[in-house]
Amino acid sequence: MGITLGCGLAGALICRQRIAQTGESTTAAGTYCDKGIGAAKPQARPAPAKVTTAEASALTATDTAWIPKINPNKPAGHAHDGMIWIPGGEFWMGADDSHMTDAKPWHRVYVDGFWMDKTEVTNEQFEQFVKATGYVTVAEIKPRLEDYPQAKPENLVAGSVVFSPPDHEVELGNHFQWWSYVAGANWRHSNGPASDIQNRKNHPVVHIAYADALAYCKWAGKRLPTEAEFEFASRGGLDRKRYDWGDEFMPGGKHMANTFQGHFPDMNTGEDGYTATAPVASFPPNNYGLFDMAGNVWEWTSDWYRADYYQTLAASGQVVVNPTGPADSFDPAEPGVVKRVMRGGSFLCTDQYCSRYMAGGRGKGEPDTGTNHLGFRCVIGAK
Repeated sequence: MGITLGCGLAGALICRQRIAQTGESTTAAGTYCDKGIGAAKPQARPAPAKVTTAEASALTATDTAWIPKINPNKPAGHAHDGMIWIPGGEFWMGADDSHMTDAKPWHRVYVDGFWMDKTEVTNEQFEQFVKATGYVTVAEIKPRLEDYPQAKPENLVAGSVVFSPPDHEVELGNHFQWWSYVAGANWRHSNGPASDIQNRKNHPVVHIAYADALAYCKWAGKRLPTEAEFEFASRGGLDRKRYDWGDEFMPGGKHMANTFQGHFPDMNTGEDGYTATAPVASFPPNNYGLFDMAGNVWEWTSDWYRADYYQTLAASGQVVVNPTGPADSFDPAEPGVVKRVMRGGSFLCTDQYCSRYMAGGRGKGEPDTGTNHLGFRCVIGAK
């Protein structure tokens, strides 16, 4: 298709007009996850990268016998309210699902111990930060024409992207059928100006751009987790399991995370009790005591996104120590558009379209983009 358009808030409106004119669709079911404006753009997606024979055979009998090792260390320093000590150690990072080529191959990683927020940052916590600092989020600021020269001036209004399900079945190639740019949507008004957070103080804060997450972390004396830290923590000490809790999605018929049930995107039955965000800690914690590391909302990490990053790490044949991500970003689906890694999946994830709530699943998003299924949590490194 070859259409690459401006990113960010105004870009969604431009792209909406363009795809309406071209009638082009893009994405095959199950191969890519929605994460907002970036997902809503018309994109020319190349065929998935093929793993070479050398890469496929990289895990020798000796490699696969390598056993992860959890550090025996005790929590470093004093305890932090609302946080859990993650001991760190060596683990297998990645996944082997055919539709997640950017999460392949398995590779060995070591991370130091760290403290991690027990839950996603909530509306109440973010509100305390805003009251203390006067901070204004990206979604609340009117975009500037110089930043989005392709946009019509009348389209440059403060707002964000909101999941807006159609009332009928649709083909899954055109993201505009379930995403809408809503003027006035932001962390205070997750579905637009008519909505508020008065009864949602214990829900994860959403419509958070990368800069917003960094600002909160700085104020709180914390930082965002690296992608490796997030995956180590989410696995809870389990070795190469499909989900944070094991290999079965619903053990004993029990919902373990807030995901999408029904027919995507038009009918969410809410069998797990929720059709949008759930209050934090509504589902069982993992083995480390962390809640919602899968489902509910996507969460920012500090790493740049590159689709080939894991192949680079695996090629060393060594245990990679405390990786902090590649030096730059490259997404073959959108060359020239920089992205950060997001983890955990959201309430919109489903195996019909996106199953990246799996332990090794990776997300990607433009730093200036917030949506109503994107939030974050923080960590503190060991002292």
